[in-house]
Amino acid sequence: MVLNNFVVFEGIDGAGTSTQIEMLKHRAGTETFLFTAEPTTAATGLYLRQMLKGEIRVTNETAAYLFAADRNEHINGELCTDGKTLITGVTKACHSGHTVVTDRYFFSSLAYQSISCNPDIPRTVNSFFPLPALLFYFDITPAQSLQRINGRNFREIYEQEEFLNKTVSAYKTILKEYENPAKNQGMKTVIIDATAKKEDISTIIWKEIQNSIKLPIL
Repeated sequence: MVLNNFVVFEGIDGAGTSTQIEMLKHRAGTETFLFTAEPTTAATGLYLRQMLKGEIRVTNETAAYLFAADRNEHINGELCTDGKTLITGVTKACHSGHTVVTDRYFFSSLAYQSISCNPDIPRTVNSFFPLPALLFYFDITPAQSLQRINGRNFREIYEQEEFLNKTVSAYKTILKEYENPAKNQGMKTVIIDATAKKEDISTIIWKEIQNSIKLPIL
């Protein structure tokens, strides 16, 4: 099913999703919005963030289960916020009249985890989560994204060009699957040219949200 008022940003590392969420936070008209990300900042997500930094090692299969466990708290847990930041409880927040925007969702697991383990595992453990009303996919090549990432003083375990090439291919396969109306259940997908000017991208995103989401008044 589609969860109304739920917006997802997806793309490989360095695609610019976090930048656009920060810009959206400061836009007039988002007073009822809550912003969040996966992995979460709950205890389950903090463990995953350590794993992504290479501080904790687990099998690829375990990683798929851990991401799904964190996502379950994110979507189905108690409503917990810190200002405009949502920690857990996406479903309750949406049902309370908020628009929730998340940086990554289960599409990331289908793309990233399906490369390094049996793809049936991430597909199965993520099959119970609702679809967003609006999905933005930030399209960028791994070479371009890694140029941006190189400005940081660290890399996460998945931030390697060969792996990201496979991830982009997996993302595009997933997006193709969700073109089927029986699969997307009314979810709208918007492909963003992630190499465009950030101000232009921000304008496109806001117009799509206004057109696709019934913005609530609390």
